[in-house]
Amino acid sequence: MNFKKIILYISLLVLLVVAYFGFKVYQIVFTPNTSFSEEKVTVFVPTNSTFEEVKAIVSPYLKDIEKFETLAERRGYATDIKAGKFELTQNMNTNAIVSALRRSVPVRVTFNNQERLEDFAGRIASQIEADSIQLLQAFKEPKFLEENGFTEETVFTMLLPNTFEFYWNTSAEKFRNQMVKEYYRFWNDDRKAKAEKLGLTPVQVSILASIVHKETAKVEERPRVAKVYLNRMNVGMPLQADPTVIFAYKLGSNDFKQVIKRVYYKHLEVESPYNTYRNVGLPPGPIFMADVNAIDAVLSPEQHDFIYFCASVERFGYHEFATTLEQHNVNAKKYATWLNAQTAN
Repeated sequence: MNFKKIILYISLLVLLVVAYFGFKVYQIVFTPNTSFSEEKVTVFVPTNSTFEEVKAIVSPYLKDIEKFETLAERRGYATDIKAGKFELTQNMNTNAIVSALRRSVPVRVTFNNQERLEDFAGRIASQIEADSIQLLQAFKEPKFLEENGFTEETVFTMLLPNTFEFYWNTSAEKFRNQMVKEYYRFWNDDRKAKAEKLGLTPVQVSILASIVHKETAKVEERPRVAKVYLNRMNVGMPLQADPTVIFAYKLGSNDFKQVIKRVYYKHLEVESPYNTYRNVGLPPGPIFMADVNAIDAVLSPEQHDFIYFCASVERFGYHEFATTLEQHNVNAKKYATWLNAQTAN
């Protein structure tokens, strides 16, 4: 065999080897490696996860975990794990999967209609990595409260119902810090000036707004209800707000799951700073997460002299208002008669 043939055979062998390994690399990197039928699946990688833990997380969605392991190690992902929420799409190849696990996608965090900070923490914990205990600790941190002028009772006023974007692995502290930024952004010069004109602080406005929010679901009626409470405060009259009594009763019994649709004397008699039948002025903290509409209703109340109001029997969900106790007693008797009739039926 001459020298040229030897060189040719060696060259062919090298080409075959290169082609073989090229094919293997192509199989590992560029062929589809997903095993789910959905168009897209979401995986969550907790903070400080190991590569072994990541493999356990993604393996249910992959055809060949060994291909993933090989490429992840070659691309340095195995030693540089990213925490967060990640999306895998159908028929992704292994290279695209590794790339996707380096691109955390944001989550939409939504909250409203929360009764207490504890409820809020649970709601948020269902949407980001931080758990409810971590969130509660962050919001109740003494230094944070002192720096921002809150107490454990009033820090709930900092939260404004909305939808926000966060990365899933956002810490409790980072989440809290963003919420306080939103709070200060909301309380602009205009709103602060309106609060000052009423003789109230932003926290006090939010506490009153929480009562207004619970008192009426009718947005157009809130400025009128807000003014009733402001009128009572101005004459030194107790607020006598049923929602505060219900909150006080739940707080005293440590049972916020109970549903109280009607206030009885046993509720009115509960000793609590939140019972505005027994105490003059605002309660020490909010009784609900007031929405922006309720806060603005307090800041821009309807101008009137009403002191009393009770539920209307002619316009369900609305109220009848009165300037005198005599007028109010007529309205209240009408409502009591209607309510008793409903109960009897």
